[in-house]
Amino acid sequence: MPRLGVAARRAALKRHANPRARPMTWTVRVLDPRTDPEPAGWAAFLETQQAPLTWDYGLLGIESRPSRSPYLLTLVSDGAELVAAVLAMVCRPSPSAEPASVGGLARWGPRWLEVQHAWLSCYPAWLFAEALDADARREILRRFEQAACRRTGPGCLGVVYRAVTPDTAGLVAGRGRLVREVLPALVLENTFADLDGWLAALSRNRRSSLRGQLRKIAADPDVVVRAGTARDDLDPAELAAMLHAHRESKGPVRLDRRGPVTAEYLGALVRRPDVVTTTYHDAAGRLLAFTDLLDHPVTPLHQHWAALPPGGGRPKHLYFDVVVRGVRHMIERRRKFLALGRGATELKVSLGFSPSPVFGAVVPRPVTRW
Repeated sequence: MPRLGVAARRAALKRHANPRARPMTWTVRVLDPRTDPEPAGWAAFLETQQAPLTWDYGLLGIESRPSRSPYLLTLVSDGAELVAAVLAMVCRPSPSAEPASVGGLARWGPRWLEVQHAWLSCYPAWLFAEALDADARREILRRFEQAACRRTGPGCLGVVYRAVTPDTAGLVAGRGRLVREVLPALVLENTFADLDGWLAALSRNRRSSLRGQLRKIAADPDVVVRAGTARDDLDPAELAAMLHAHRESKGPVRLDRRGPVTAEYLGALVRRPDVVTTTYHDAAGRLLAFTDLLDHPVTPLHQHWAALPPGGGRPKHLYFDVVVRGVRHMIERRRKFLALGRGATELKVSLGFSPSPVFGAVVPRPVTRW
């Protein structure tokens, strides 16, 4: 008993010394971006966090409203100040493409929470105020699990964390929690003075083939390349149809509960001043391929890439032009990194990108109560 008393006094002194670590002062709210208004102070919180643009509350609502796996946004406040946010998708075992309901009778059906941005696999789907230490962040995630599971309903099976970095894996680890390394993200560090410096760092074979492919694209009169921000010259429905067909051509992804990217979402995305959209058309104006680059002060990210199949009239190797443009953007804007998402690891490594480990964690519902 004396030891417990000493431990309790030490914990109390620690909380008093660091007000940000006092969990009893936190207020936890769970919002549905489809119906709940933007919380006060949200934009300022995102700016302080240098959050990726996909945290924009308007975009969350647009993306979530038609989704079969809608978002829930859990906010943690200390008084009037936002100190943390966690984003989770409400997923169902049914493959139905119909928009999902979070309330009503659906609360009794089987479902689970996936902590991830649907199309942002390089970043954990949480934000923390810098003053919060590891203990406070771990406690906040436990509070999130309990609050979000309650909001999701009695049928909630637990929580899956989809994109956890090695330095934050300890926040979701613990008794009854399964943590495993998953497919890595591919990231290029900016150590180059110019584009030639990046090319020089590649293998001779890759450098030679890349230059040859780029010359072919530049010399092809039937390939018209346009790139820019705030694009209002595009048909979002055409972009969405191409992206959907591209994803379908790759076959189903195991345990993937993300729905199609909608025209409304792509229309809002490509019109933003911080999104660089690159399109490839033929001389007749037919869309051959497109990609969007989400700018960021530290790590810009290529989010979507879609193209006609080579048999559909698209020239080969357009993807290499996309990578070159992304690297040039990183160098010229003096960004620290460029991210290419996950998958195609061998190809991206040959272009100088390094695998960055990513972990996933499964937390069964009973464990969230501990």
